[in-house]
Amino acid sequence: MQNIIIFSYLLAVLLVGLWAGRNIKNMKEYAVAGRSFGTLIIFATLSASFIGGGFSMGNAEKVFLVGIANIVALWGFSLKEILVARFIAPRIHNYAEAISVGDIMEPAYGREARLFSGLFGVILCAGILGAQVGAIGYVFNLFLGIEREWGILLGCSILILYATIGGMRAVVWTDVVQFIVLAVGIPLVLYMGIRHVGGWEAVTMAVPATHLSLPSEPLALIALGSLFLTFLLGESLVPPYVQRLLIGKGSREVARGTMMSGLFSIPFFAVTGLIGLVALAIDPTIDANLAMPFVIRESLPLLLQGVVVAAVISIIMSSADSFLNAAAIAFSNDIVKPLRRTPLTVAGELRLARGITLLVGVMAVGFAISIKSVLDILIYSYNFWAPTVLVPLAAALLGLAVSRRRFFAGAAAGVIGVLAWNYLLGSPFGIDGLVVGTLANLIAFFATDRQGAVSQFESKDN
Repeated sequence: MQNIIIFSYLLAVLLVGLWAGRNIKNMKEYAVAGRSFGTLIIFATLSASFIGGGFSMGNAEKVFLVGIANIVALWGFSLKEILVARFIAPRIHNYAEAISVGDIMEPAYGREARLFSGLFGVILCAGILGAQVGAIGYVFNLFLGIEREWGILLGCSILILYATIGGMRAVVWTDVVQFIVLAVGIPLVLYMGIRHVGGWEAVTMAVPATHLSLPSEPLALIALGSLFLTFLLGESLVPPYVQRLLIGKGSREVARGTMMSGLFSIPFFAVTGLIGLVALAIDPTIDANLAMPFVIRESLPLLLQGVVVAAVISIIMSSADSFLNAAAIAFSNDIVKPLRRTPLTVAGELRLARGITLLVGVMAVGFAISIKSVLDILIYSYNFWAPTVLVPLAAALLGLAVSRRRFFAGAAAGVIGVLAWNYLLGSPFGIDGLVVGTLANLIAFFATDRQGAVSQFESKDN
């Protein structure tokens, strides 16, 4: 029965994706679904997209190992969503024709910045995609007895198929289905897991006291603050989320959907993290990577296991398909398009985007097989975005003064900051190089070319 439920769900997701993605005629429909979605759809697709393997299974793994401090660190991501909803989403109407990050970067900083952000966007999305696909393998192995490599191939082939054919429209509608399943299924895991242990008091008695409190030592607090900032900055305005800002009917719908998503993430991260504590209370000797699947298997009856495993698969696939689509759009629209001397036809652009989607998906399968910790690979991937692209992209979206010199000075400072802090100095005080690199970018960006910088919005008005 469990297997029937899981495979029926996978088939349903595939059919929804193929149905939603039919009759795609051009890149705008493929990349941003014709800007046709309202508040609730944006809320569902944003939430489903960010709750990937790292923020669910990875969060349970880290809480299993280090305690609730990891939940607090993840709330940095929640704060990021709220800040984007408050300050950036209301301004997205200034880019009514954009379908990618490059379409925002080029008017502000030139073609080179578009190529740069496209390249780093592809690297980031490919790394995160690999982490999500790798997590699929763990789930299939534990619950269906399928070898991890075959589980990766099965799960990834489904999302590659509908994402390749249907683009953003297919991704969004499958996200909606997946969000409904995970929003019900994952809290159910925590509830049943606590009952299995004997109540919350039994959980707290069974785990180390240090897992239930925040660190008190100064260096540990600094490290926690660094991790909080890493999650705040790491996925800020990454390509899939910029695309979500571009799919709404208007700025109001985008801002409301983003705010709802940020608020939803606060209790949801607590739920996924506490599942790690439940796993620790049941059996402290298990592989930490399998903390969430272990609680599902131990505490739920077989029928409910099928439903909840479908929820876990939803968590991972909904994030993976978003990064797959974003990587393909970044490559085709921000790298190939500006390098071509003769523009592609409308049909040619669409064929290119689909071909790149298929290629990136296949490459992610190979990358995923070597992944160990899905959360660690997320943090590593972040180093390719926040220290280089985040500051100039946010400045452009906020209408601040921008210039080509500011972009290149900031990007150079960010790269040097990350490399020097992580590899020459060895990440002193437990502070990740991403934080230092982003700060270096920020300082260099606003210290450079004060006379020549100008707001895009001012130049448009003039």
